[in-house]
Amino acid sequence: MSRQLSTAPVNLAKPEQAPIATAPRDGSLVRVALWASEQGPAEFDTVRWARSATSGEEGWVAFDSDPDARIVYSDNEIAYWLPLPSQTTARRPEQAPMSPAGPDESDGSAI
Repeated sequence: MSRQLSTAPVNLAKPEQAPIATAPRDGSLVRVALWASEQGPAEFDTVRWARSATSGEEGWVAFDSDPDARIVYSDNEIAYWLPLPSQTTARRPEQAPMSPAGPDESDGSAI
């Protein structure tokens, strides 16, 4: 049995790091690299830009922070940002459909 693999190009390019000033501030999620500080080593987090309904303060809110104890970062705590991987981008080349089985394999019992 021979399979033909598609030769469609796949974009596996590494996303470009960008200054936090260029990150979208529309509430969409982005990946950020945090500077090392006295509170811990450098790390990555997933954040969105938000404004507090009560105080009006703005900042980068961690996606997994608790509603009662928000984790908020300012621009100067962030080294750079990266877009999140797209859910619609093809990660693997499409494969050609398998050829139909021959008459001796139609019910799967031809061992």
